[in-house]
Parts: sequence; structure tokens; C-alpha cells
Amino acid sequence: MLQRRPDLPRNMPGGIDNPLGARALYLASSNYRIHGSNEPDTIGAAVSSGCIRMTNKDIFDLYSRVKVGTKVYVLN
Repeated sequence: MLQRRPDLPRNMPGGIDNPLGARALYLASSNYRIHGSNEPDTIGAAVSSGCIRMTNKDIFDLYSRVKVGTKVYVLN
């Protein structure tokens, strides 16, 4: 993400202003995440660094329902 957006700080507190949106679910030990977005008009567009982006409302819901260790299947 920093290669694509070098203007971003190296560390940033979580929250609505964070590029990862309101919440982020890390997928195993990879650099990929399921996360919110503070740019909801870009959901569905090829603008991420490989992550699965959702609206902040939807990631709040998903985050509240899954537990650490939940298996995730990504289908195309």
C-alpha cells in the first residue's frame, strides 16, 4: 500500500480516517486483509493493494460476528 500511496504515514491509529476504514481483519500471516474503506465510492473498483474492501457499515457487522481463527474462503 505504501508503494501505491507513499503519502500515507507508516503508522496510523485505527478509525474512520484510516485508509483501512473502521476495522480490518488480517488473513493469517499474509499482508492481505478484509477491511473497511473511508472512500466508499471506490468499493468494487480495482484500487486496492489486493485486499477485500467493504463499506465501514458492513465491516463493522462482519467484525462483530467472526472470531480469530475463522476459516476464510475467497472465491472469484
